[in-house]
Amino acid sequence: MRSVALFALIACNLHALASGAQTEQHRGVVLADLTWLQAEAVLKPDTVVVIPLGAAAKEHGPHLRLDNDWRMAQYLAERVVAASDIVLAPAIPYHYFPAFLEYPGSTSLSRDTARDMVVEIVRSLAHYGPRRFYVLNTGISTLGPLKDSAAVLEKDGILLRYTDLDAVSGEAIKRVEKQARGTHADEIETSMMLYIVPERVDMNRAVRDDKPDVPGGLTRRPNGKGVYSPTGAWGDPTLATREKGQIVVEATITGILKDIEQLRTTATGESVSREQGH
Repeated sequence: MRSVALFALIACNLHALASGAQTEQHRGVVLADLTWLQAEAVLKPDTVVVIPLGAAAKEHGPHLRLDNDWRMAQYLAERVVAASDIVLAPAIPYHYFPAFLEYPGSTSLSRDTARDMVVEIVRSLAHYGPRRFYVLNTGISTLGPLKDSAAVLEKDGILLRYTDLDAVSGEAIKRVEKQARGTHADEIETSMMLYIVPERVDMNRAVRDDKPDVPGGLTRRPNGKGVYSPTGAWGDPTLATREKGQIVVEATITGILKDIEQLRTTATGESVSREQGH
């Protein structure tokens, strides 16, 4: 009887420890999976809302798909919502990508439209309580309009922060990068996709295309304005490996989670006003 009782006690303790561990783990929620009643319960003033941003139609050379950035944003978002106490909003598939419009299938909004779209999405969700928003950004040209959006929303007492890929993964990139130059469908981006969705990478079509950098976007015309790139890539994707991608992707996730935690503890304009008695 004593052995049975001891076993039962141990089992109860193990169950309690397991339950406690699950309680302590931070897990976010996916907004689209909720009803409006459930959304009302999670959209509170201290909630951090994460909005993924990745182009669903933007060229990435002959070896990567048009939805490359959208896939990357979705993957990073899944990792973040599994690791952080956030509300994950639906991804934005269109934004400001003017540098790629010579390549069929690529799309871009104007800078003002991209700015306003993010502002309107954030204002809609802020109406229910949240004052802190983070755009999980996978682009470079998107940084300008996102800065514009943040400035507009700041006047409403709403904080908007966003991913700067160089800031969150720059050191990791320096450790693994071998190409002479490049930032698009290159060694690094291709390596990341080999880690995230290798079945959507065709390394047999990857070619080095790294003409010198000049002002402007990418161009298919030898005498066009910008960087001449007959393939639509800029860099050397032939150097890409899954191992390099793992290093950069994991560093990116770590950096994004750090950004979010910093945002969580940053005072909003409204909270500052309340503290000052205004």
